[in-house]
Amino acid sequence: MNSLRQSGIGMTSQRTRGRMIERLRAQGIRDEVLLAAMNTVPRHIFVDEAMSHLAYDDKSLPIGFGQTISQPYIVARMTEIMRDGKTLNRVLEIGTGCGYQAAVLGQVASIVYSVERILPLHERAANYLQELHAENVRLSYADGGLGLPGEAPFDGIIMAAAATHIPQALLEQLAVGGRMVLPLGAQEQILCMIERDADGYHESRLEAVKFVPLLTGKA
Repeated sequence: MNSLRQSGIGMTSQRTRGRMIERLRAQGIRDEVLLAAMNTVPRHIFVDEAMSHLAYDDKSLPIGFGQTISQPYIVARMTEIMRDGKTLNRVLEIGTGCGYQAAVLGQVASIVYSVERILPLHERAANYLQELHAENVRLSYADGGLGLPGEAPFDGIIMAAAATHIPQALLEQLAVGGRMVLPLGAQEQILCMIERDADGYHESRLEAVKFVPLLTGKA
């Protein structure tokens, strides 16, 4: 990425970003701190230049290696649920992808840890986030299903891939009072929220979604 790409769309990107924010409000997103964060992060630099004109549409876009950048609504919805209006300290993201959601999370949390299992995506995201000076986002090339036990506990965990079950390692790394948001299922997937309190874990099932599957190991 170069500075021309970041600024090349100019006023057009600012206008389309503004329309994205208004659309998110119309779709029910109410967290103004989150909306301000999404208005700040330039989504077009995280996608292929040939698709940059689609960056602020409400659609997922391919980023290579069978992966996608989630549509803005899903990014906003999962983050709003996890944040719950609170000030977050440490957050874990499973599935860095291109780095867009990590950049948004970096605007609403003190420290973001993000794990990616595909090395070229991990390296590309690191370049994007370095250009944005996202110094509070820390990337790891690792198996996301294992989390980052050395950095736990986390106030919030977001998983950007669908699991058939909730990884036990991630449950253990969720702080008391924290929330984990993830898609569950294979052919049919549902967005789930796990809350941890002093009595244990509580699961809520929210809405149908479609994500790439969570895979194990590194690639």
